[in-house]
Amino acid sequence: MFERRIPEWLRHAPAPSVKGFAAIAGCEAVTRGMLISVFPVAVYSALQDAAQVSLVYFGIGIISLITGLLVPFLNRYIPRRWIYIFGAMCYILGSVLASFGWPDLVVLGLLLNSLATVITFVCFNAYVLDYIARIELGRCETLRMFYSALGWTLGPVLGVFLWKIWAPLPYLISALAAFGLLSVFLYMRLGNGKLITRAKKAAVNPLAYIGRFAQQPRLVAGWLFAVIRSCGWWAYVVYLPIFALESGLDEQVGGMCLSITNAGLFLSPFMLRWMQRHSVRFAVRFGFAAVAGCFLAAGAAHTWPVGTIALLFMGSFFLILLDICAGLPFLMAVKPSERTEMSAIYSSFRDVSGIITPGIAWLVLLATPIWGIFIAAGAGAGVAFGIASRLHPRLGANRIKVPT
Repeated sequence: MFERRIPEWLRHAPAPSVKGFAAIAGCEAVTRGMLISVFPVAVYSALQDAAQVSLVYFGIGIISLITGLLVPFLNRYIPRRWIYIFGAMCYILGSVLASFGWPDLVVLGLLLNSLATVITFVCFNAYVLDYIARIELGRCETLRMFYSALGWTLGPVLGVFLWKIWAPLPYLISALAAFGLLSVFLYMRLGNGKLITRAKKAAVNPLAYIGRFAQQPRLVAGWLFAVIRSCGWWAYVVYLPIFALESGLDEQVGGMCLSITNAGLFLSPFMLRWMQRHSVRFAVRFGFAAVAGCFLAAGAAHTWPVGTIALLFMGSFFLILLDICAGLPFLMAVKPSERTEMSAIYSSFRDVSGIITPGIAWLVLLATPIWGIFIAAGAGAGVAFGIASRLHPRLGANRIKVPT
């Protein structure tokens, strides 16, 4: 008789690795990058009112924030793998619905994509904390960004270009990339993560982990780094193009700067090596100091628009450095028994910055022109620089055991 052999990849799930998580991130970069510059244009085209567009984004930001905080609660009743699959399906469904071009469906597609982002982000971070050693977190973040570089570099420019040719095309490409994301996740068979045995005590209130988060200064500091860094990206991505237009520069200046900046993600391995030669604390402080200097100088140089844009462009590369290192203090401080809950807290930085940045910008514009927003972003980076001074000097360093 002929013996049937089951393929090795079916009999044994591949061991989760840094490259596997980077592959997931690469697929998600194409999924999101293809539509990051399409959705604002499509929503405005559908609603024909900038105020309505702002209201839509504000409302979606609040819904996304609430959803992210509820993921750990849902994880008590629904296995994590099914939550992640649901998030990936939201990417696919949102893109398909938006491809029809009807105003209500475009807004619904934007909402589903936003929910997919926060749901998959919470689960992704929990999986990383389950399977990647603390000393490997820096390498994991760097390789994740390196694999994401192509999607974030070509996606914003290519998405709008294809949207002008045939509106449904970028949505369909994004949906296909989301299907690839789901396929990679299923192939890795991450399951529900590693089982962590909790102490025998009464069940914790679903929202009690917010209090646990507030009681741990290292987690609060790491979360603030993420929020302030994200606010810097908002100032760069949203308000630099507006400043260029108001200054009489070409309307493509903002898009070109963003594309070139995203290409800087390919430099992330070199940034990691530089960080490893120093420390996480030094890298975080240096990054925020450089961003603060560039953005403050950009605001002060507003009478010379080209100089302002050049300084903001320079500061964006230090934002990339912060993308690598500024999240590590939070990830390294998370207790194993709180991975899912604290991943939900960490993921809220994107929605919180998406809510407070337009609000602060609105207040700033009551007193100054748009260049005041760059000064406000620089001041925020300066605050983060001060907070980073309280980090442990050897945070993230490899602990070498001396034989006895």
